[in-house]
Amino acid sequence: MKCVVYKSERKQDAYLYIEREDDFTRVPEALLSLLGRLDRVMALELTEERRLAQADTQQVRQMLRQQGYYLQMPPQTESALQ
Repeated sequence: MKCVVYKSERKQDAYLYIEREDDFTRVPEALLSLLGRLDRVMALELTEERRLAQADTQQVRQMLRQQGYYLQMPPQTESALQ
């Protein structure tokens, strides 16, 4: 499965994965507004063998099929939870 990854300019360390370059039709307008300007980071092939640094490949693939996008947010830290 191919996908394209965009970085949010407004939300630090937030990445939006979509199926096709510049095709945001399945991404809710409210989410696009929240993320602000999106800069293309890379295009990649998501295979079962591929590992991603901060996301589960299987979950990304499933969300792309179901809703057309996957939003990767920065991991929560202990201090952020308190």
